Amino acid sequence: MSKSGMNKPKKMMAVYRAVGEAEARIIKGILESHGITCFLKSNAAPSVHMFAVDGMGEVKIMVWEGVAGKARALIAGEGNA
Repeated sequence: MSKSGMNKPKKMMAVYRAVGEAEARIIKGILESHGITCFLKSNAAPSVHMFAVDGMGEVKIMVWEGVAGKARALIAGEGNA
């Protein structure tokens, strides 16, 4: 089998940037209730930065590339996407 015939590795991408862990967990719950696996990515521990200041408390919602469109629609409140 040639390299071009092999499956590409799946990539994760950010679909939303929450202003803190509380908002991120709400978004994560919405996505997971619709069967979308997601991960939270932050540059700082929540116990250190309880709120966003210059992006320090920002939490990225990461999903697999193939479901990014559906995830964004759900976050935007567009029904069951």
